[in-house]
Amino acid sequence: MTYKGLSITGIFLFCLSGIHAQQKYTLVSPDKSVTLTVTVGTDISYSLTQDNKELIAPSVVSFRTDAEKPGAWKVSKARPGTHDGILTPVIMQKTKTIADKYNELHLDFSNGLALEWRAYDNGIAWHWITSSKKPYKVLDEQANFVMDKEGRSWYPQEDGMFSHNERKYINYKLDSLDDKKLASLPALFEVKNTKLLVTESGLFNYAGMWLLGQGGGKLKAVFPAYPREKKVTSDRDEQVSSWENYLAAIQGPQSFPWRIVMIARQDGDLLTNQLVYQLAPPATGDYSWVKPGKVQWDWWHYNNIYDVDFRAGINNDTYKYYIDFASKYGIEYVLLDEGWCDTRDLMKLTPGIDVKELVDYAKVKNVRILLWTSWLVLDKQLDMALDKFREWGVKGIKVDFMQRDDQDMVNYYEKVSKAAAARELMVDFHGAYKPTGWIRTYPNVLTSEGVLGNEISKFADWITPQHTTTIPFIRMAAGPMDFTPGGMLNVQRDSWAAAPAEPMTLGTRCNQLAMYVVFESPLQMLCDLPTHYYHEPVAMEFLKTVPSTWQQTIPLHAKVGEYVAVARQAPDGDWYIGAMTNWTPRELTIDLSFLPEGSYKIDSWKDGINADRNAKDCKMESGTIDNHSKITVKLAKGGGYVARITKK
Repeated sequence: MTYKGLSITGIFLFCLSGIHAQQKYTLVSPDKSVTLTVTVGTDISYSLTQDNKELIAPSVVSFRTDAEKPGAWKVSKARPGTHDGILTPVIMQKTKTIADKYNELHLDFSNGLALEWRAYDNGIAWHWITSSKKPYKVLDEQANFVMDKEGRSWYPQEDGMFSHNERKYINYKLDSLDDKKLASLPALFEVKNTKLLVTESGLFNYAGMWLLGQGGGKLKAVFPAYPREKKVTSDRDEQVSSWENYLAAIQGPQSFPWRIVMIARQDGDLLTNQLVYQLAPPATGDYSWVKPGKVQWDWWHYNNIYDVDFRAGINNDTYKYYIDFASKYGIEYVLLDEGWCDTRDLMKLTPGIDVKELVDYAKVKNVRILLWTSWLVLDKQLDMALDKFREWGVKGIKVDFMQRDDQDMVNYYEKVSKAAAARELMVDFHGAYKPTGWIRTYPNVLTSEGVLGNEISKFADWITPQHTTTIPFIRMAAGPMDFTPGGMLNVQRDSWAAAPAEPMTLGTRCNQLAMYVVFESPLQMLCDLPTHYYHEPVAMEFLKTVPSTWQQTIPLHAKVGEYVAVARQAPDGDWYIGAMTNWTPRELTIDLSFLPEGSYKIDSWKDGINADRNAKDCKMESGTIDNHSKITVKLAKGGGYVARITKK
């Protein structure tokens, strides 16, 4: 039978041992370009095509608990469906609204498990559902991906599952991904000139998914087992020393995480894909109190301010200086990172720090305070600490160093998210795994790390323009990333040196500015010294107005690891353009036809004529344009460009 994009047929295969029935289900995306074929028999497998081009060959999926007996899969009921709706995010990230349109197939099996599939125009997803009301353990889950071995990857290779998930993306040919190559998610693949991004959404009360090569273009999902024994090894680290023989212990019916394969004909399609958000459980309750904004950060430069008449350091005088700076430029938050308290006792303040006094001082200046904490001490003092933070008037927390995503740790994330929401506190997860839809389920979780970000510029020359033109297409596709842009000591690669107290960043000044438009984070850091920003009025003319959320996103030019240019509309209606290149200088033509009719003022910040030698060289220009205009953007090596467009 056929039902709005879904056809169900029974296919009977003969073999020497007898007759075994297989059932085949074909699910088509709303625009009919994507076809997902699911075959159920002894095993369950799926295959994926787009425009009749096979992208994933038949690949096995399965799910096993200790509550059912092994054996051939038998479908007891197949329910097709369609959905065509509009989502309105509590916190805008890429867009004010999201079109949520898909065809679906729900398969109930005779063993009590269910498997749900969705086909979107820009990807597919599936997840398992259990109905058992008794406690049980998940023993294993299979999710395989069989792709053309001639394809290639951008692979976030890991040394093990105890990790901050801050990785470079290594270009491997698919057939070289063997069982020694473990990857965290998301991971990107190119198969037959089409990009496939693998990740997950709705990770709650379960273990996170990783990938392991199998050779010949094959990969499989792997998961951390449930921890049996754990050992605290420092003021912030807890290592697992032994594991159970199961992935998760479940107390009743549950929907498990969605496995996602995003599909992109053009690289720019990855910049607007929101399947992770669409597939996450919706929020319940009132989150109107959550306020995105920019954040003045301290740790990146070790509070090493100067041109002041007080001793700089972790003390109230220094943070009042940060607050004064934030107030002057309309920056909503100041973060007190590590050092404001004892790392083993959140109630033991560092001499010279009075958080309540800082909160009161900041409030008068329309600035709010955020506090850093390691996850380990917060876990021990959760209710007491969060109650005290709320009493002080703190508006959010940055939680750091989790470094795991077994079920036990995944549940910690949810516990903190709920406890913070109950006290109207926002959350930034650092030392974290990739986002899996937190910003939809718990909109107070505004951003997270899990990215090889700007903090590494303190110590190593890894944050190259090639890397920063790669992460928008991979890590950012999973959700907001706390990359922490905004470095003002900009250098070309032959001039970089490690300087942890006054870090340098690779690439031009305008490359750093462009990150505020290209990179998404509703809590968006300014990483550098306020002293430096005071000395850079041209840069601050941009940074004081650029928002941290967007109501429209339009990719303009995009190629993974080479260049990216995007237009975004701010909540107030102004438009911003951000463009970045790798080490190759280039010219991009920006067509402004996305603008509504009318005349506009454009303020542009572009690489100066000497930016290829002195990366700080930045020139600001103003002019008039309309939606018939085209502008040519010249990017130096490691360069960037930003523009603010306002209605005249």
